[in-house]
Amino acid sequence: MHATPREVAECVRRALAEDLGGDSFDADMDLTSRLSVPAGLQAGARIVAKARGVIAGTRAAEAAFRALDPAAVVDVRTRDGASVQPGDLVMTIRCAARALLAAERTALNFLQRLSGVATTTRALVDAVAGTGARVLDTRKTTPGLRMLEKDAVVAGGGTNHRIGLHDQVLLKENHFAMAGRPHEEVVRHCVASQSSPVVAEARTVDEAVAVVRGGAAVVLLDNFTAGPGLRDAIARVRAEAASRGRTVLVEASGGVRAENIRAYADCGVDRISVGALTHSAPALDLSLLVEGA
Repeated sequence: MHATPREVAECVRRALAEDLGGDSFDADMDLTSRLSVPAGLQAGARIVAKARGVIAGTRAAEAAFRALDPAAVVDVRTRDGASVQPGDLVMTIRCAARALLAAERTALNFLQRLSGVATTTRALVDAVAGTGARVLDTRKTTPGLRMLEKDAVVAGGGTNHRIGLHDQVLLKENHFAMAGRPHEEVVRHCVASQSSPVVAEARTVDEAVAVVRGGAAVVLLDNFTAGPGLRDAIARVRAEAASRGRTVLVEASGGVRAENIRAYADCGVDRISVGALTHSAPALDLSLLVEGA
């Protein structure tokens, strides 16, 4: 897991403040519940799955209830990474009734969104099973939710790419265009200037060979179509690395979908990065059912 308890709490704080109109964490800011639900009333609820999928986001959901009622009793019955079927119990909650209603939407928003990411990831991971290819996420995340969404990718069986701009060099088309120097020179300068492995994008076989010569540890073949052309590019990259006594990882990206990801994996890539894991994942259908007020 990447998201720390503090990061989870901050995401939940922002979401609750957005709903309650301030960050006082006072359930009575919910006008409807304050006017209709007796003060001091305790209530129970359960969150259940209404569709097949993979659960993620339970820490954020639990934190939402506890933020509005520190005495809330939350029992997570389905942990992140576990599969559910319609009707399966995800968690139970017992707390102040007003807090329960005020936190309900925030908790479900986190659970449904992050479970959707985990479910989408699991489907693609299953699609490439047995090939040796790993499914990676990208930086195409919801602003403010990156760490939680990357956790959800891991819950779905995927692998995190770099977290942000600060933790890895990833040279892309625009970097090479603005550098004004050959690909090999740009990569060599980056390799010599810092210690972490350098990832370099290539749009052609010649660019791919050039970044290997520069010392790239990962060659990202961008927008190659799965088939003979991609297989040839992979073979050329690995041959160039072998001639220098090195090995490199080969990554495919661009145009990868559920329908064709297996074809990419069968070409022999080591990694497949898919922006859709986070930018296009549909929410998993979950429901909160109040009982025992």
